Amino acid sequence: MASKKGVRIIITLECTECRSNTSKRSPGVSRYTTTKNRRNTTGRMELKKFCTHCNSHTVHKEIK
Repeated sequence: MASKKGVRIIITLECTECRSNTSKRSPGVSRYTTTKNRRNTTGRMELKKFCTHCNSHTVHKEIK
């Protein structure tokens, strides 16, 4: 029996400021998990979320 793959998938969002800026770099990188509908949103997702390491709202991009 074939397994059904759902339309909604779990993705991980990572802070772009923590990843790219080495001078601001702290011991960790802010990450969030969420779901998206792969039929409606085919591209990579970008959301503004709160980063605890930057202590501000920054853009979080979808990673693998």
